[in-house]
Amino acid sequence: MEFGLTEEQVELRSAAQDIVSAFDDEYWAQKDLAKEFPTEFYDHLASHGWLGITTPEQYGGGGMGITEATLLLEAIAAGGGAMNAASSVHMTIFGMHPVIVHGSDELKQENLPRVASGDLHVCFGVTEPDAGLDTTRITTTATRRGTDYVVRGRKVWISKALESERILLLTRTTPRSEVEKPTDGLTLFFTDLDRSRVDIRPIRKIGRNAVSSNELVIDDLVVPEAHRVGEEGKGFSYILDGLNPERMLIAAEALGIGRAALAKATAYAKDRVVFDRAIGMNQGIQFPLADSLAKLDAAELALRHATWTYDQGLPSGRTANTAKYLCAEAGYEAADRAVQTHGGMGYSEEYHVGRYLREVRLMRIAPVSQEMVLNYLGTKALGLPRSY
Repeated sequence: MEFGLTEEQVELRSAAQDIVSAFDDEYWAQKDLAKEFPTEFYDHLASHGWLGITTPEQYGGGGMGITEATLLLEAIAAGGGAMNAASSVHMTIFGMHPVIVHGSDELKQENLPRVASGDLHVCFGVTEPDAGLDTTRITTTATRRGTDYVVRGRKVWISKALESERILLLTRTTPRSEVEKPTDGLTLFFTDLDRSRVDIRPIRKIGRNAVSSNELVIDDLVVPEAHRVGEEGKGFSYILDGLNPERMLIAAEALGIGRAALAKATAYAKDRVVFDRAIGMNQGIQFPLADSLAKLDAAELALRHATWTYDQGLPSGRTANTAKYLCAEAGYEAADRAVQTHGGMGYSEEYHVGRYLREVRLMRIAPVSQEMVLNYLGTKALGLPRSY
């Protein structure tokens, strides 16, 4: 088993670090404060071809794998932009995977080149207010009307809906009571986010405010049959194709934020003098930071293992969930310790570590909570009885 980085991947990581370095902490703090989408950052990455690195070459992308995608998103998060930066491009970089694998040739030809170039902003509509993690309970319906579908329902926590032209939308086309398995009867569409039929309502949040999260109220949205991804009723299986890679991308982003926070804390511990000595000389400061370094390094190895298994075409459920769990824990702890190292100044926006902490906290909740990861590992890896 060899999942170390190749020379090309090392070069890609270095190039990614360089490309994001033009946007410093102050840029991201201002965007967060103003609740303003980082258009300059998004356009900068698009103009240099980064947004299409996982899109197949035939559609104008780089055709790279999940390993390269995680290296890019780790660098983006570690550059100071944290989740504001990562979330602005996350869906573009890998969110179109169900369309790439299951979409029609026409759907791919029409959309993927625009996604790869950054011209097309997209969002992902799965979660609903009354369904939560139990996706089979969604109630947004798509009803046949001739060759079209008419969609009605609600979605929640939809990132980038305000900026997006199109949405990857999961609906129910057959009632749950009429299918053999709860996962049957769900249909996936990639369609226009028609503002005359979709009311977008931003959600007030404690962090990551440069990228909006929204509730959508969908009222008789007409969706052409040509916008359906794959077969009717099989949408749940299609989104499963993207869940393990998404966990790896989230893991990479948490890892990047943890690295950024640790770097800030280390620099502060070297420079801050109290009682005539740098506070980094004190074991009460030094040991927690060293412990976070070890945990971030270990979490990174778990992530490298996960992306290697996926790119090799091997089963990756266990490795993906493990990587997400460990990176989220290590990243959060590193950010929390960075705030503690700064003392009272850690509560000040001037040093940015408080912003890192607010944003990395999200990784322990989304896209799946740490508890649900443990449920997966307990039942799937350990063979214990299901608790829910």
